[in-house]
Amino acid sequence: MDTNIQHYITRSNAAEWQPLVEKGIHYKGIFVKSLRYDAESGRSKTILLKFEPGARYPYHNHPAGEEIFVLAGEAILEGATLQAGDYLYTPPGFKHSVSSQMGCTLFFVIPEEVELLDEPLNKAD
Repeated sequence: MDTNIQHYITRSNAAEWQPLVEKGIHYKGIFVKSLRYDAESGRSKTILLKFEPGARYPYHNHPAGEEIFVLAGEAILEGATLQAGDYLYTPPGFKHSVSSQMGCTLFFVIPEEVELLDEPLNKAD
């Protein structure tokens, strides 16, 4: 194990927001910053997501659950409105969509890749 703490720090303010693109689908109005990339799985497991007002991520399953902390704004999941400071843990197999009327910034821990269950409604052409 590398014992240099500098190798484990992510300076998110130095990184640019990137459009969210998964499996060739660009989700309009949703942007991502990777905080922790897992080389073994080939994907980021800890991320920041920024939703512009009106953005929506489609209905999906979390095979290994997820953790969400709202940093700013409001997010809506299954009819529940989460506001800045709210935390949500969803257990393995939990299904939901995510939208934001006013926009939001979310901290996510996603141990395994999500499984889309609906066709994306807000994908960019």
